[in-house]
Amino acid sequence: MVDNRYNDHVVIEKKGPGRTIAILVIAALVIAGILFATGFWSADVKGGDMPEVSVKGGELPKVDVDSKEVVVGTKKEQIEVPTVGVRDNGEK
Repeated sequence: MVDNRYNDHVVIEKKGPGRTIAILVIAALVIAGILFATGFWSADVKGGDMPEVSVKGGELPKVDVDSKEVVVGTKKEQIEVPTVGVRDNGEK
C-alpha cells in the first residue's frame, strides 16, 4: 500500500499479488505464442478422439512435437592476456 499526500487529499494505492500473477500469465502466453509463430515449436496432433472409458482403457491421441535442435560445443582458442603489476607507495 502506498500513501501519497497531495495538498488536502490523500491517494492510497493498493497493489496485491493478483496483478503480479496476471502479468506472469500474460508473459508466459506471449512467449509461447512467439515460439509457435516463429516455428521454434510446432505441434502435429493426430487422432484427437477421446479414448473409450472402460476396464480395458483406450488409446490416447498421438502427438508429435518438433523443436529446433540446439547444438553446443567447445573449441580451443588462444587469447593474449595483458600483464598486470602492482606498485606499492611509488616503488617500481
